[in-house]
This record gives sequence, structure tokens and C-alpha cells, in this order.
Amino acid sequence: MIRDAVPADIPVIHTMIRELAEYERAPEEARATEEQLHEALFGERPAAYAHLAEDAAGDPVGFALWFLNFSTWRGVHGIYLEDLYVRPAARGGGYGKALLTQLARLCVERGYERLEWSVLNWNAPSIAFYESLGARPQDEWTVYRLTDDALKSLGA
Repeated sequence: MIRDAVPADIPVIHTMIRELAEYERAPEEARATEEQLHEALFGERPAAYAHLAEDAAGDPVGFALWFLNFSTWRGVHGIYLEDLYVRPAARGGGYGKALLTQLARLCVERGYERLEWSVLNWNAPSIAFYESLGARPQDEWTVYRLTDDALKSLGA
């Protein structure tokens, strides 16, 4: 049901990223190209990793895209889950849980002490799902982000 992504999966991962952006009401924000994804996942120095969920027929129905982070307090890496997506027709089939289980397994095997991600405040179905697995919101932290003109201005 869950496998590591391979270079031939780039088109379907790209398509599902666009589907996720539509679901999250921000399609204009999903500007990554297939070439960028290929370089990030399979280039000389991969910056991210991906797993695919497949149904019984072997068709891709979801993906997880993640990268390593580091905790200065714990002194070890963790996994930051950038995207978790299961196509609507496959939701409720255990694919999301299987993807998260695979990432948790990697954390345990490698000695990573955190598996973290962000979820939109309005996404009640996902929040309920994550909490059913034992995940808890980190309400004492607020995410900040610099992009576009603000990033360019500060970096100039």
C-alpha cells in the first residue's frame, strides 16, 4: 500500500500537489514544476523525500512529502511532513494513516524524536483524524513566514 516514490512518480505527485492546493483553497500558490520536484526528490543532493499510497490495483491514491528538520533541544533530527494528501475517493481507506505510520516507523528506526506538520485551522476533518492518532496541536507556537516581496526586501 505504501512505497517510496521513484522518478517516474513525479507527474502524479505534481498532479496531487495541485489537487491539494485546490482543496486548501490556494491553487495559485502551487507553482512548483515537475523539474523542480525531480531535483528536490532525486537530484544530486535530495532536499525532500516522498512516499506514495497505492490502492489494490496499484493506482496512486495519496502521497506524503517530507524533509528532515533538527531539534536543538533534543539534539536529533525529526521529520517535517510538508504535504499529506489522499484523493477524495480513497479517503477513509486507511491510506492517510498508513502514510503517517510509515513516517513514524522511519522516526523510530532512525532515532528521530519528532514528526511534525501544519494543518489549516479550518480543516476540521484532518484535525480530527490527526488527533485520533494521538497528535496534539502546538498552540503555544505561531508559524511565521517570509515570501515574495518581503523576503526579497529583507534579503537585499
